Amino acid sequence: MDVLVERVAGLDVSKGDVKVCVRGPVSQGSRRYRDEVRTFSTMTRSVLLLSDWLAEEGVELVVMEATADYWKPVFYLLEEQFEVWLVNARDIKRVPGRKTDVSDARWIAQVAQHGLVSPSFVPPPRIRRLRDLTRQRTNLVRERSRALNRLEKVLEDAGIKTSLVLTKTLSMSSRAMIEALIAGERDPVVLADLAIGKARSKMTDLREALTGRFEDHHAFLASQALAHIDSIDAQTAAFDRRIETETAPMRRQHDLLTTIPGISTRLAQVVIAETGVDMTRFPTAAALASWSGVAPGNNQSAGRSYSGATTHGNVWLKGGLGDAAAAAARTKGTYLNAHYRRLIRRMGKKRALVAVMHKIVIAMWHMLTNDARYQDLGPNHWQQDPHQAKRRQQRLIAELSALGVDTSGLEPA
Repeated sequence: MDVLVERVAGLDVSKGDVKVCVRGPVSQGSRRYRDEVRTFSTMTRSVLLLSDWLAEEGVELVVMEATADYWKPVFYLLEEQFEVWLVNARDIKRVPGRKTDVSDARWIAQVAQHGLVSPSFVPPPRIRRLRDLTRQRTNLVRERSRALNRLEKVLEDAGIKTSLVLTKTLSMSSRAMIEALIAGERDPVVLADLAIGKARSKMTDLREALTGRFEDHHAFLASQALAHIDSIDAQTAAFDRRIETETAPMRRQHDLLTTIPGISTRLAQVVIAETGVDMTRFPTAAALASWSGVAPGNNQSAGRSYSGATTHGNVWLKGGLGDAAAAAARTKGTYLNAHYRRLIRRMGKKRALVAVMHKIVIAMWHMLTNDARYQDLGPNHWQQDPHQAKRRQQRLIAELSALGVDTSGLEPA
């Protein structure tokens, strides 16, 4: 195989140390190559010594495998001086039974030298900081849902059924009632009278739902759950303010993304944090869709194409796109809603949502590439396509035939 990079370093990084294999020609102009392997600690001082050694060896490219979060401090220090590639572990798997850290480092250097791997997308420092913030905020939102479920279980254990009457477990009315229960109030009439707004129209049901056996044990558990939820809300608000500050320089891209049906402010921030705002990293819209995990995989054999599952993609972005697609599918009079309703009949809800996610990603790439706002094509756009119109006619003719109607004289226009 051709050698594309003459001097390359392969790194196998673990929590405590990093095995480094520098591969280069034995002498100037030689076609024979030698490997030199050294071990360095992952402490900052030792990584700086590693950087000096790589510079002395004239290394042109540094390649490392993505291992948990252990690669990050090494990558961040070396990227200031070298071209550093982070590669996916599945692309450089070794033969089972022949694996050690040293052999992994040698193998990484060899495959990189021959151009058999491609680098993963590692965003610039500003986007990395934003990505840390949005991912932690997502974790906080998930933790709040778990805490809310724990509170609901406490109420269920005590026989308090307010969630059957009120739309939310922790609405303003239900929170006032829970706090009164914690404070020692047990009279369902008094508790139900704490309802406000539309909840007051359900007084009879509330009195029934608030008749239970709420004890001091439940009061302690509920108070701790409320305190935990309040703490999470305070942390989430702090993250929101910090994210607003970090995304201020990218306000234009943020405002463009929020014009897409289903994309909220938070989802736009997630998109910016995961993809960055420079779409040159993704040569085509299809490349971004594949990286996001919303494009079908290739499954072809013997000249025939079979159904291929979607790729794994970026799980953080994929989760946000799922929320956006679900919201877009509920909109009225939009292209995305019409696209979802048209596909759901033959693909089912989950696959139809993935198709909507794909449409959103394609739109995002074009909008960020061309600095353009989203333009909705309308719910009847697909019917204006001659190809789609012909397919619809064929489908309707087939349905008539299935009903026993003579369609021998009918032909698609």
